[in-house]
Amino acid sequence: MRSKNYPFKPLLFVLSLLLFTLVVSAQTGTIRGFVYEKETGEPVIFTNVYLQGTTHGAATDVNGYFAISQIPPGKYLLTITYLGFDSLQINVLVKADEIISKNLYLEKASYTLEQVQITATRQEATTETRTSVVKITPKQIKQIPSFGGQPDLAQYLQVLPGVVFTGDQGGQLYIRGGSPIQNKVLLDGMIVYNPFHSIGLFSVFDTDILRNADVYTGGFGAEYGGRISSVMDITTRDGNKTRMSGKVGASTFGANMMIEGPIKKMKEGSQGSSSFIFTAKNSYLEQSSKLFYDYIDTAGLPFNYTDLYGKISLLGANGSKVNFFGFNFQDRVNNYKSLSDFKWDSYGGGTNFLVIPGNSPVLMEGHLAYSQYRITLDEKNSLPRESSINGFNMGFDFTYFIGKDELKYGFEILGFKTDYFFYNSIGLEISQVENTTELGLYAKYKKTAGNWLIEPSMRFHYYASLSDLSPEPRLALKFNATESFRIKFAGGFYSQNLLSARSDRDVVNLFYGFLSGPDNLPRTFDGKAISNKLQTAEHAILGFELDLSDKLTMNLEGYYKNFSQLTNLNRSKLFNDSEENADLPDLLKKDFVIEHGYATGADITFKYETKQLYLWLVYSLGYVVRQYEDTTGAIIDYYPHYDRRHNVNLVATYIFGDKRNWEVNARWNFGSGFPFTLTQGYYPLIPFTNGIYTDYTTQNEELGYIADDLNKGRISDYHRLDVSLKRVINTGINSKLEITVSVTNLYDRDNIFYVDKNTGDRIYQLPVMPSAGLMFSF
Repeated sequence: MRSKNYPFKPLLFVLSLLLFTLVVSAQTGTIRGFVYEKETGEPVIFTNVYLQGTTHGAATDVNGYFAISQIPPGKYLLTITYLGFDSLQINVLVKADEIISKNLYLEKASYTLEQVQITATRQEATTETRTSVVKITPKQIKQIPSFGGQPDLAQYLQVLPGVVFTGDQGGQLYIRGGSPIQNKVLLDGMIVYNPFHSIGLFSVFDTDILRNADVYTGGFGAEYGGRISSVMDITTRDGNKTRMSGKVGASTFGANMMIEGPIKKMKEGSQGSSSFIFTAKNSYLEQSSKLFYDYIDTAGLPFNYTDLYGKISLLGANGSKVNFFGFNFQDRVNNYKSLSDFKWDSYGGGTNFLVIPGNSPVLMEGHLAYSQYRITLDEKNSLPRESSINGFNMGFDFTYFIGKDELKYGFEILGFKTDYFFYNSIGLEISQVENTTELGLYAKYKKTAGNWLIEPSMRFHYYASLSDLSPEPRLALKFNATESFRIKFAGGFYSQNLLSARSDRDVVNLFYGFLSGPDNLPRTFDGKAISNKLQTAEHAILGFELDLSDKLTMNLEGYYKNFSQLTNLNRSKLFNDSEENADLPDLLKKDFVIEHGYATGADITFKYETKQLYLWLVYSLGYVVRQYEDTTGAIIDYYPHYDRRHNVNLVATYIFGDKRNWEVNARWNFGSGFPFTLTQGYYPLIPFTNGIYTDYTTQNEELGYIADDLNKGRISDYHRLDVSLKRVINTGINSKLEITVSVTNLYDRDNIFYVDKNTGDRIYQLPVMPSAGLMFSF
């Protein structure tokens, strides 16, 4: 039952948790602080900080922050170990009811110990629930074949468990049965509405500015809301705080550059520092394809994009900091196949901050941002479409460290405006302008009890424009059965108001618009009244982690997502929803339809890693089913076009040479065929373009087709091999040149993208595409 009362009770609940933390025993001490790379000033993330000879320790977070609390008074040796850096040890004296703050700096080591990294990874596996989440760093992104020497997040996401990618040209990512609109993308806390370009090889994010990306494929905690399938939380790094540096690169696909440096240099013991970073990348594939890839299309591949991002970071002496950032992402496709003009433009900016209060064991974080996205599509044989969304989001988060336990709570406010219109296949206009406000309150507590990690959380999400409150309990668990075997679980309730301005039944549709809280919905589904306009889902994930050796790990997860209410565009609308059509079925007159569905499956991954060799094997088994109500009231099951039964990814990286300056990467992907709707036959179709005034005796006929049941057919299986070879040439103490050659679809597999219903022609994805690139770093 979804309550419609304003959420005062959730606020009291959060305040009660806060008061509880204030009465925790004060007879112990706390050590907290940040760990930085001495060379650049960049935070060292996810490394272990511990008191030698004790069980007291913590891992640094994405800001390099650590906090070790409830330490008995005494003398200790604080120790930090991290792969590629010299270990650091300092003596500390802990007193009762005292907070010790430390900023620590690690120096790069002349040699590395693999065991250091193995120990750090194992400790994280036993102290974090990590169910249905993948942490991505730039190092991992660069371990897969890159196109023209430009490794990209979009390419790496395609090898993650449970992720299905539908095509090289206009394809989208679908995560464990969820469509793109059900995936929340955050960049430094700011919502990014479309993170991928029309050519599916590239995202809007420059790999060189990424610090970390957490991809939650389901079962995410209460700190995230407003989406019902998955979350991608991306954090960018700060600019170099010690010296000016940068990169300049070019390839057969496009060019990119980055410049960074200190505004005020970081020094040990200084009173703070500041820095900047700016990146730009663009595609000139429309021009270069006529020279290098004219065998694909003599008219070229008119995929164009430009991405700009800038950030200024101000760092205080105690580690508190504030960032200011802004971006502009653009994408354009010119006169390609059935498109005459397609483009989208996105821009935004904001700030985020981290505050370390002097005498309080709390970490305070916050963000405030504004972003806008606008897309237009003009088609040769159809009327134009437009959509835009703009708005703000802000939030505050508070984290208390209580020994090995942790309490986190906060709130989020967002408001946005959606403006959308298009014409369906018979020329009826569907449009909406909507202003929406949402408020989220959450609390999460992580408890360590023996071999158990227990992480309950609760979110109350209030949709003000709908006067609808969604209570959303969630839970994550982990049981450390042995040192090498762990069992984990995550699940919860989820809701969202935002929906896509395209149908999930469309196989190919570059138009990616947005709607919110539509009014023109059916009144019932399967004989039951529709009580609210929200899309809702429930998740359950069960997993197992096994360390097969020091270098080989296995992860197995089974999942079930129940999409208890979904909203989709109604492609079957024939009449306006007016009084004279009151007796017609909703399917023939409503702008939107209600659907139900579920996604279930299992993912297994194996990872093997040494200094020179990296292997990553993923197998995913998935089922995605949707249900809709036809004009007779019968419930019809169908498979959405991204339902892929089997998906396999094998990634390999090998580093060799006397100076380890050669690197070869390979990725092989296999996917079983996607569903599509078969054509039963053709007939001469007279388009009544002038309605009842059309003269059918003189009107030119078009080719009409008779469709079979929705998505009963399957296209052929997909598989592709990509390889790349990289050579690194050191040109100075701080400079190097990287030369990369790569081949996409090495054995030139004819992978079907879709079948044209009108002509029966098969449209193929990209054939073999060699590329080369240079990257100079200084």
